[in-house]
Amino acid sequence: MLRIASIDPVDARALLRAALGVSDTYLVAHPGQPLTEQQHERYRDWVERRRAGEPVAYLTGEREFYSLAFKVTPVVLIPRPETELLVDVALERIPAHAPFRVLDLGTGSGCVAVAIAKHRPRAQVTATEVSRDALAVARENAMRHGSNIEFIESDWLGALAGRRFDLIVSNPPYVAERDPHLSQGDSRFEPRAALVAGADGLSCIRLIVAQARAHLEPGGGLLFEHGYDQAARCRALLAQAGYRDVTSRRDLASIERVCGGTV
Repeated sequence: MLRIASIDPVDARALLRAALGVSDTYLVAHPGQPLTEQQHERYRDWVERRRAGEPVAYLTGEREFYSLAFKVTPVVLIPRPETELLVDVALERIPAHAPFRVLDLGTGSGCVAVAIAKHRPRAQVTATEVSRDALAVARENAMRHGSNIEFIESDWLGALAGRRFDLIVSNPPYVAERDPHLSQGDSRFEPRAALVAGADGLSCIRLIVAQARAHLEPGGGLLFEHGYDQAARCRALLAQAGYRDVTSRRDLASIERVCGGTV
């Protein structure tokens, strides 16, 4: 077996697992298995690209989210663990055994929409995305998991005139355009349009908060993810727009990560 190269051991194991097309359990049980020439070349190429900073998810083409495997390419944002909170809060509001109309704005890879559809099969899930390339990835992920989701090419709510939902969710861009994190880590390789939202990172959230009300049934709710330091401003935006029961939820790191309100 090829020795794990001098990159982060977790990354190295993930790349080796993907290069061989096997599980972690298999790697542990077969520590001496030699690699084929093709597997060796693939692994060595991935290691070098990872050393240069390329995200593991883009190299292997896959990332786990909400215990589901999702196809990931450089046209979509890489699903992150903190976004699972958005799904958790949404599932709390969606009845398990009754129809319920859910809209996921800016679906990207489709991870949020698919996770909701898998856990609430009675829900009627619609997902919008402005990028055709991202929509293709989302549709493939929905097919992979047998999720019946309506996908619509739309710049946020632009193509949804006259339609209403019981719940609208979104993980929109929320990074300020001069945020130093954009030049660090995986963010350097991700689509900028999926990350950046104006000078303060709130331009997309402002639009969603303003426009979602017209697309919510009475008593319907809006939930969205935001940056680690944006909770107070997001609550203020919701309150100013007339939403009721405005709340924030903390992620596993105790950071306020999801805001929401009802109409």
